[in-house]
Amino acid sequence: MRLATWNIEWFDSLFNDAGHLLEDGEWSSRHGVTRRDQAAAITTIMRAVDADAVMIIEAPNDSKQRDTVRALEGFARAKGLRTRRALIGFANETQQEIALLYDPDAVTAVHDPQSAEGAPRFDGTFHIDLDIDAVRDRVRFSKPPLEVRVTTRAGQTLRLIGAHLKSKAPYGAATPADVMRIAIANRRKQLAQAVWLRGRIAAHLKAGETLIVMGDLNDGPGLDEYEGLFGRSSVEVVLGEGQALQLYDPHARSALGQKIGALHSTSRFYLNHEGRYLQALLDYIMVSPDLLALGPKWRIWHPFDDPACYADEALREALLAASDHFPVTLDIDLDP
Repeated sequence: MRLATWNIEWFDSLFNDAGHLLEDGEWSSRHGVTRRDQAAAITTIMRAVDADAVMIIEAPNDSKQRDTVRALEGFARAKGLRTRRALIGFANETQQEIALLYDPDAVTAVHDPQSAEGAPRFDGTFHIDLDIDAVRDRVRFSKPPLEVRVTTRAGQTLRLIGAHLKSKAPYGAATPADVMRIAIANRRKQLAQAVWLRGRIAAHLKAGETLIVMGDLNDGPGLDEYEGLFGRSSVEVVLGEGQALQLYDPHARSALGQKIGALHSTSRFYLNHEGRYLQALLDYIMVSPDLLALGPKWRIWHPFDDPACYADEALREALLAASDHFPVTLDIDLDP
């Protein structure tokens, strides 16, 4: 079985309110890429990845005017994709939903939100002292994680949690002081979301449940200078620390184990003020110990780091056109 996570930048912009795909020469929300070209690139990648289920980050919007499931299933139908069923959980107000697009011949999937002691449902409110002032702050997810119960054809059940944690980027900052203030505040909120998510993970692991956490955590070890203020990254919190039951992702563990040298990356952003690209490890597929024991294989579909992706010119160009993130896949033999 192959599972994937992929942040598709502003996928919503490729659809109208009726959920119809806009394949024309107008610009998409990706700089220098038309809607026709972005749609074609996404299709090329989906076919190449050929996953049984894809956790889509920044899926089309769900609101009074728009419908995520209608848009995704319409896209799959138009492009002949086998991942032709879509599922979302708690919709949000950011126009960037978290959705699962899956092959109903391979798995069944249902939204199955949970709660645990100290970790309420993800559409609720989490209380934590963010700034060590003895006052508990109220934290909410702008993009509530998607909790899915998946059943394979052989009847095996596993839990998926799709996550898109708060960005640390200091949007709206006008001065260096603003940059520092907003970046620190955003990191604090992101860590609070990570602690909340970790509470749910710990409950599942304690219960011995098979679990995969996948998505864009908007963080990784050593990504910015403010991490030292808090002593850890959100990735470390989500994976589990110390003697706690832990999740595993090889790319995250590799990054945690080194201070300098080559690192894996799942995203590529252009920095206008520096005239260059920044690469970062932001997207993960973290598995519970029972799945790790099955010897799964991870792959980042990076057009410059993965030789097979680079050698396929059509796929390479599609990966560069479709999004500023690249898919991450997990191949695992789940069914006996």
